[in-house]
Amino acid sequence: MWPDDAVRAGLARWTRELHALCGGRATPPGNLHVTLAFLGGVEDARLAEVERAADSVALRPVSLVLDGPGYWKHNRIAWAGASVVPPELAALVVELRSALARAEVRFDAKDFVSHVTLLRSAREPHTLPAVAPIEWRLDGFALVRSVTLPKGSRYEVLRSWTV
Repeated sequence: MWPDDAVRAGLARWTRELHALCGGRATPPGNLHVTLAFLGGVEDARLAEVERAADSVALRPVSLVLDGPGYWKHNRIAWAGASVVPPELAALVVELRSALARAEVRFDAKDFVSHVTLLRSAREPHTLPAVAPIEWRLDGFALVRSVTLPKGSRYEVLRSWTV
C-alpha cells in the first residue's frame, strides 16, 4: 500500500525525528509502503497469476492510524506502526494471501505487521519519541517490483487495484 503526499510528509517528519536519535539510512520517500504479502522474486511468466489472484480480492476503503514508532533490534530497523490494525485491513490481508495460495503463488507467510520501514542500519534508541499520529486512508494496493541499484532499491508499480 502506497501513501499519498500528506502521509508521506508525516512519515518524513517521523524519519527525521528517529534519525536524530538512532542514525541509520533513511528509506527514500518514494519507497515508503506497507507490505501486505511479500512475494520475493516472481518470474514474469507468473505475473498474470498474481494479478488474477489480486483481481479476486474485494477492496473496501479503510483508515489506518500510524500512531507510534518502533525498533527491531535483530535487523536494526526503525519503523512507523499502528497499534490497532483495522479489521477491514486484516481481512484484506487474509483474502489476498488466500487468493495467492490458491493460485500457488509463494509468499512469505509471516504474520502481518502493519508497519512502514523508515530507517535501516539504525542504532537502538534509548527511548522512542512521541509523535503526532498519521491517519492514512487506504483505498487500494499495488503489485510492486523491487529493482536493485548501486545506491539501493527502487520500487516500480506494475499494477494497482483501487476501491
